[in-house]
Amino acid sequence: MDPASASSVAARARTENFPVASLLFPRALRPHLRAIYGFARLVDILGDELEGDRLAALGDLEAELDRCYTGEPAWEVMRRLQPTIRACSLPREPFERLIEANRMDQRIAAYETWDDLKHYCVHSADPVGRLVLGVLGRYDAELVALSDDVCTGLQLVNFLQDVPRDLALGRVYLPADDRRRFGVTELAHANEPLRRLLEAEAERARGLLGSGEELGRRLGGRVGRAVALFARGGLAALEALERADWDIFNGRPRPSRARLALAAIR
Repeated sequence: MDPASASSVAARARTENFPVASLLFPRALRPHLRAIYGFARLVDILGDELEGDRLAALGDLEAELDRCYTGEPAWEVMRRLQPTIRACSLPREPFERLIEANRMDQRIAAYETWDDLKHYCVHSADPVGRLVLGVLGRYDAELVALSDDVCTGLQLVNFLQDVPRDLALGRVYLPADDRRRFGVTELAHANEPLRRLLEAEAERARGLLGSGEELGRRLGGRVGRAVALFARGGLAALEALERADWDIFNGRPRPSRARLALAAIR
């Protein structure tokens, strides 16, 4: 990717809205969370929206990640990330997994089974939670497992909300064996088999998001409440889908601010 394009994309990632729940974290940790979020958005922009050779751009990003550990990166998002990597001793592997997820998006259009899709989520979603735990200095295996559940659950919620958008990108994130089980042959408009499939996939997401309360309890304090709120936000999004009777084609059903506020109060 040429320097001008890199600068433009990096600026876009830097200005993306920071998740509101992250504002509940202690002020000293927020710059680290913003740096991680900026990287995650940059990867997604390169993998989903960049005009041109996306695989080459992802390779350039991987080279920038190398420089975060061995030298000085050139892209602004990466220059902001490097101090966080150093201050929190963050490992490379979660960042590399996020890049690999977007490489997978360039070569895989659909997934046959839930296990196949979960393997994708291991790359596309779980690393973010592990990086947040890294910022907190918490690497306990039980916390990591709970975090992975929550992140995979949140990813599934996005898949349910974004079926039309993903179709436009040439991708399907609803497992083929589940589509066959519910008799789904058409994804481009609302229909009863698709509604039943979305409802079933939502139950899978709810089960995973249920780990958020235990994760929050184990982390404790303000940080624990903030982390639990991410999971509650996912559950609120599922409630919005349910209220819309799983109609994902007339706008993206999302929880109202009042319901998100109620989730925060809880």
